[in-house]
Amino acid sequence: MSRKVAVALIASAALAVSLAGCSSGGSSSSDTSKKGGLISIIVNDPSNPYWLTEGNVASAEAKKLGYKSHVGASKGDTNTESNLIDTAISNKSVAIILDPANASGSIGAVKKADKAGIPVFLVNAEINQSGLAKAQLVSNNAQGAAIGAQQWVKDMNSKGNYVELYGAPSDNNAATRSNGYKTVLSQYPDLHEVGKDVANWDRTQGFNKTQSLLQAHPDITGLISGNDEMALGAIAALKQAGKLDQVKVGGFDGSPDAVKAIKAGELQYTVLQPVATFAKKAVDEADKYLKTGKTGVKSEKQLFDCILITKDNVNDFTGPFTLKK
Repeated sequence: MSRKVAVALIASAALAVSLAGCSSGGSSSSDTSKKGGLISIIVNDPSNPYWLTEGNVASAEAKKLGYKSHVGASKGDTNTESNLIDTAISNKSVAIILDPANASGSIGAVKKADKAGIPVFLVNAEINQSGLAKAQLVSNNAQGAAIGAQQWVKDMNSKGNYVELYGAPSDNNAATRSNGYKTVLSQYPDLHEVGKDVANWDRTQGFNKTQSLLQAHPDITGLISGNDEMALGAIAALKQAGKLDQVKVGGFDGSPDAVKAIKAGELQYTVLQPVATFAKKAVDEADKYLKTGKTGVKSEKQLFDCILITKDNVNDFTGPFTLKK
């Protein structure tokens, strides 16, 4: 009898150890799943230094935190973006950092990732729906437009005919910046907007659209742009027309080429978007969410103030989209 009891006790002990091992193994696997893995990063177009920096910074931070990273580009196309999201899902990404291609058109892609259980962190541009992404980290475009427009008014001596180059209409940032300009410039009755055209954040389009605007309005003395790439295209067109010394040009982004143009006296100012800051922070929040289930911040939408760069502080530019404190 005692022999049977002893055997039973040994069997029970073995079962307990086995169950404990299974329980411990499950916990360990769960913990491990929150560490490492692939973070997929989807930017717009890395041929633009702004989006190149966005992808590079996010990728570097992911690797620093122990993750693998992959950077893809949507080129502003929602179909391409959707395919990249599908790839991120099939590659079992643990998180996605996304610069949405379209404020409304990208909602479906974010929903798809969310349904697959992959948290999405948006950078630079927003989508027109809250509660899908775990975070939306963007520049304070209204604040940036206001400080840029105020500087441009000084450069224009508060008077003159001017034109505006407008960004991609599918991006809410284009309207926010344009409205921010209008709020400031409308206060000056001697400033007259005589033309406006969409150049889709692109340097070549900025060049072409400026040529057309110059033909229609040869007497302009100012051009205000929604981003640096369009402004740099405008500068090239003004140079070709022999009118750069007659027209004050303002930009937005804080790109390395814009900084060079300020130093050369070709661009009056740019408004630096802290993309290097919020691209890094998006990955940090993704890491925290994967480990704790929370981002560590109070609100989904987070604004980062922009910084005015003029000839007075241009030498404080220490790297791509970075100004020393």
